[in-house]
Amino acid sequence: MNIITFLRENAPWLSAGVLLTFLSSFGQTFFISIFAGEIREGFGLSHGEWGGIYTLGTGVSAALMVWAGGLTDRFRVRGLGPVVLAFLAMACVAMALNPVWWLLPVVIFALRFAGQGMTGHVAVVAMSRWFIATRGKALSIATLGFAAGEALLPLIFVALMIYYDWRLLWGLAAIIALCGIPVLLGLLRHERTPQSMAHSEFSVGMSGRHWSRNQTLRQFLFWFMVPALLGPSAFNTAFFFHQVHFAEVKGIAHVELVAMFPLYTGISIAAMMLSGWALDKVGTARLIPFMQLPMVAAFVLFALASGPVATFLGFFFLGLTTGMNTTLPNAFWAEFYGTKHIGAIKAMAAAIMVLGSAIGPGITGLGIDLGLGIEAQYIGIAAYFLFASVMMAIGITRARPLLAPPS
Repeated sequence: MNIITFLRENAPWLSAGVLLTFLSSFGQTFFISIFAGEIREGFGLSHGEWGGIYTLGTGVSAALMVWAGGLTDRFRVRGLGPVVLAFLAMACVAMALNPVWWLLPVVIFALRFAGQGMTGHVAVVAMSRWFIATRGKALSIATLGFAAGEALLPLIFVALMIYYDWRLLWGLAAIIALCGIPVLLGLLRHERTPQSMAHSEFSVGMSGRHWSRNQTLRQFLFWFMVPALLGPSAFNTAFFFHQVHFAEVKGIAHVELVAMFPLYTGISIAAMMLSGWALDKVGTARLIPFMQLPMVAAFVLFALASGPVATFLGFFFLGLTTGMNTTLPNAFWAEFYGTKHIGAIKAMAAAIMVLGSAIGPGITGLGIDLGLGIEAQYIGIAAYFLFASVMMAIGITRARPLLAPPS
């Protein structure tokens, strides 16, 4: 099936995925961090205090994701999606109206749980379950919403902050999230059932089994993947969380740094589409061990960059892993562990990633407060991604023979 036919025949479901991943932006770090300067000034917070609040709220959302993520195994997207979007809109309203610093952890929890956590989770689980032979294409197309949010929303909202109070802009975000509910319901009048699942509702994973979450946690591969799950969410999040501080350290205007985001997003889209095509051809096992190596180059460049060219090269390599990270891990869980319990398994993985996004800003913010420069921290982060890549390679090499069904 060529791509045009695929898009035409599956447009409603793919569009629903794009819509959900785009709207998840309002709970993603790249969006929240746009307002970091205003939030810190408005509530009188240091880098470490703001990072600690973010860590606390995000950490609680990670814990709740372990339970709530499994709801995707019990409820259809048409029923669960609107509830999640309504909660996301309420979280945006809470940020707009919150008058005191001690409520910030609650607000951050709500934004991170509804946005980064559940909205994105509902979308990628749906793609993994609705599509089998074309799972890579479906994930790469549906997750274009992430890329669109990263490319458009920072520029739009940074520009709007010149004219409007930042709290009003959170009200605008709430309205946009609410408008997504009727659109989602219209797209999902009927939910998709893949032809290849007509006689067997679920596809199997390693050893021809339907892996449960408990079985997954007792199996060695999951633990070899944990460093790779934590890394991008922790340190990609930390980079964008401290973007204002990074711009100050490098001596460039914040708006000049934000202007590079669309270029970074373009690279991530290209990597996303190519990795989606490649995993349908050769499977995730051959690709995923190399996924985070570009992050090593990215953070070395960010540490050493002294001009726009080196900074852009850092964004280039960051975009490569960001793009691959939206398709390969999501396909990995379905391919290695099957789709019967994919919601619960993916929820555990999502909780680890959300936990990573809680740890990253907190650790780096504390480091800044203690005098450990962000550039020195980035060298250590590059070393971490090298370690995570080695662990993935070992785990995948041991597990790959189990992908063949038992004789």
